[in-house]
Amino acid sequence: MELQSRVDWKDGMAFDAHIDDHTFVIDSAEEHGGRHLGPRPRPLLLVSLAGCAAMDVVSILGKMRVPFSRFSVSTDSTIADEHPRRFLTIHVRYELEGDELVPHKIRRAVQLTEEKYCGVWTTLAPTVQIDSEIVLNGERLEDEDEAET
Repeated sequence: MELQSRVDWKDGMAFDAHIDDHTFVIDSAEEHGGRHLGPRPRPLLLVSLAGCAAMDVVSILGKMRVPFSRFSVSTDSTIADEHPRRFLTIHVRYELEGDELVPHKIRRAVQLTEEKYCGVWTTLAPTVQIDSEIVLNGERLEDEDEAET
């Protein structure tokens, strides 16, 4: 499989980004010469991670027949102060709501996503410290290690 993308300079620090049949603007922050016309590349990497993980979890839960009424994936990160200002840590939070959530199945879906299926996760994981948490109906699901103690 081959993936392609392209960016075309527009003006200043703004570029048209082309992915598949989609085009959107990316730009830099104003303090770096941008005009805030679109998202910056680094946060888009976080969206890529969250989106990849979310799609995999939804697919796996569908196969497990685990219904849910709401699902979101959010990220928080820390970035190095010095250039190349790379990601140091990323925290991923899976939030699900529903009446028939099965914790061990959700935990397994997340584990499979993080360890096997999400290509963005496995690309970043060797160089970025990534951790996660699962929240079901507003309550944090304990890690298996925490639940056993």
